[in-house]
Amino acid sequence: MNSISIIGTGYVGLVTGTCLSEFGIRVICMDVDAPKIKALSRGEIPIYEPGLPALVAKNLESGRLRFTSDIEEAVAGSNTIFIAVGTPPGEDGSVDMQHVLAAAESIAARMTDYKVIVNKSTVPVGTGRRVKELIRGILERRGLAGLAFDIVSNPEFLREGSAVRDFMHPDRVVIGSENEKAADLMRDIYNVLYLIDTPFIFTTLETAELIKYASNAFLATKITFINEIANLCDAVGADVHAIAKAMGLDGRIGKYFLHPGPGYGGSCLPKDTLGLVSIGREKGVRMSVVGAVIEANEAQKRHMVEKIERGLGGLDGKTVAVLGLAFKPETDDMREAPSVPIIQGLLAKGCRVRAFDPVAMENAAKGALAPHTGTAGFTTCADEYDAAKGADAVVLLTEWNQFRHLDLQSLRELMRGRHFFDFRNVYEPKDMTEQGFIYAGVGR
Repeated sequence: MNSISIIGTGYVGLVTGTCLSEFGIRVICMDVDAPKIKALSRGEIPIYEPGLPALVAKNLESGRLRFTSDIEEAVAGSNTIFIAVGTPPGEDGSVDMQHVLAAAESIAARMTDYKVIVNKSTVPVGTGRRVKELIRGILERRGLAGLAFDIVSNPEFLREGSAVRDFMHPDRVVIGSENEKAADLMRDIYNVLYLIDTPFIFTTLETAELIKYASNAFLATKITFINEIANLCDAVGADVHAIAKAMGLDGRIGKYFLHPGPGYGGSCLPKDTLGLVSIGREKGVRMSVVGAVIEANEAQKRHMVEKIERGLGGLDGKTVAVLGLAFKPETDDMREAPSVPIIQGLLAKGCRVRAFDPVAMENAAKGALAPHTGTAGFTTCADEYDAAKGADAVVLLTEWNQFRHLDLQSLRELMRGRHFFDFRNVYEPKDMTEQGFIYAGVGR
């Protein structure tokens, strides 16, 4: 096998390329962002992902991994080319395909021998065949109508914060292709996983494309369902943790993704649920369950603001310390993070916010919270205790480990008020009450 090329060095492309090089394969990672490529070539990683910097450094040194901004080098040097570029949602929830199609065009304009083009990006059903026709058309215009190539769909299932582990020890590998030749080549690429009995799903292009959307939509549904049960628990005085534990012991349901909170976020679940509804709309199929999940998730974030407002007896003139900005621990990703609409909701009601996150502060200042950064209403702080100074309430939004073992006495002494809104249910209500806090969790 000669080198594999990865087009796109975002989250998925960088993790995929690095981990494949760890499998012993020579990998070329290509991106049009030349300054980013230069930084990666120096071992500088633009994202926070545990374990990734060490793997990049190791495989750069070995020569198995290299970075380039030259598409000619990426196409000429590999018989297998992964497309791992962004597919952001449009305003109507549809999937923006411009980067995928541009990558396919660039490959088709330069290929001179057999290639397997592997789509790693999350794309609508039918994209594989659309890319196939696009490439075929370009080859015909180049006078290469007989040049053979194959299209493969190989969706990713990486969780931010544990992406390296997820790639090295996946629950399954999904490969959608049209012939055995391409399937065998993909099996060879993932041979390390095949040898340790990782389940492989070999299927059609369309089925592989839909598996990713169906999986994420179901996870989003589980999260949203337990959030609604938690809200009912608050109303009737029940304990959502006991309910979730009992539900999880049912083998038909399973214990995972039954943790209540302020709503799901990140780069996958919001985008993919919107994308699935959009695909259904285009095909004349109403995705009513997934549509309701999207609406309920947005309502959950608003409900958190209302919960704080009720607890404090109003927000105007109050100061709230927010602990955690990233959508989950072990990442600096602020995309669709529940913290953003919650903080915006607090600020809109005249509340002052003092915020801290261990790694996401820079992204918060550059993203949706940028208009508020540096204003009198929104202050970024040095640590969790700095954030608590003079606060009427603490709101825990991301369950970083350092927030699981707070010095509660010091925290209480720094605060002006006594309210602690634990929207990840990290602490026990009884313990917090004994420490002098007015505690509110989710569904407890």
